[in-house]
Amino acid sequence: MKREYPDAPIVGVGGVIFRGDTILLVKRDKEPGKGQWSLPGGAVELGEPLIDALKRELNEEVSIKIRIGGLVRVLDRIVHDQDLRIRFHYVIVDYWGFLLTGPPRAGSDISDARFVSMIQAQDMGVHREVTETVRMAVAMKDQSYHFIK
Repeated sequence: MKREYPDAPIVGVGGVIFRGDTILLVKRDKEPGKGQWSLPGGAVELGEPLIDALKRELNEEVSIKIRIGGLVRVLDRIVHDQDLRIRFHYVIVDYWGFLLTGPPRAGSDISDARFVSMIQAQDMGVHREVTETVRMAVAMKDQSYHFIK
């Protein structure tokens, strides 16, 4: 399925990945969001369970393995062009989890990856929705020891 000007929304997964009190951010190297800091993740492949997609994407994108703690939220990312046509439409399922192996190394879809504090993340100009997702994940992590797998 084509990502730009798609015929239907594309399902994506993302992860708020913790290492101690820091979170993993990646700098996007492709649209949408090229040059912006965001959560790591990517598109789900046909027949692929969401959790498997997240683990695969994090391995491909930043060469890490994770342990997933739980679901944070589901949101839309819709980007219109100048003519108000839908250029990108993703339905993103965000999870939180912990780094098992690392360190992160930038793959083909990103130009940089690093663990940062919440304060550093805000200074890096992350999108408001990313900040909200991280705050939700921090609260969930602090209140729960439940792991999906």
